[in-house]
Order: sequence, then structure tokens, then C-alpha cells
Amino acid sequence: MDREQRVCSACGEPVQSVVRRHKTLGAWVPRWAAGPCHNPDCEAYVEAGPQPHLAAPGDDSGGRGHPAGPERSAASEEGPGAPAARSS
Repeated sequence: MDREQRVCSACGEPVQSVVRRHKTLGAWVPRWAAGPCHNPDCEAYVEAGPQPHLAAPGDDSGGRGHPAGPERSAASEEGPGAPAARSS
């Protein structure tokens, strides 16, 4: 893992390292880069908030970007102790 301290290119304040990825010879390879600046006085300031790659609260997609299927929503309505439907 990279031990280099990352700094904001605009204000010089320390920022967290974030991992990005790129494809090399058919394999995804991690690439460490400087994260967003959280200094309110900086011109490159990014307000702290939810990450775009994470699921929103109440989103049942599990972060996959598509809604839950009917089998998932039906199971959640009945609960774990409900008897299973009979199949013939």
C-alpha cells in the first residue's frame, strides 16, 4: 500500500488517499490518488456527504444500481416466520 501523504493541489492541506482502478492487461489494478479537499476555505472544497458509489438510505438495491426483484420484495413483506406458499 502507498504510504505517501497526499495534499490538495489548490491549498496544500493534507487529504485522504482514495483508491481508483484502471485496467491493465485485462486485470483491474488499484491506483491510489488524492481524495477530495474538505477545507472550507479552499477553492477545490468538496462538502462531506454520502458517497456516490454507496446505496442511499432506504434503497433496497444493495448498491447494485437496480431495484430489488419480486422475490426479494415478497419475502420482506411476509417476514421470516410466515409459512411458505405451496407448490403443486
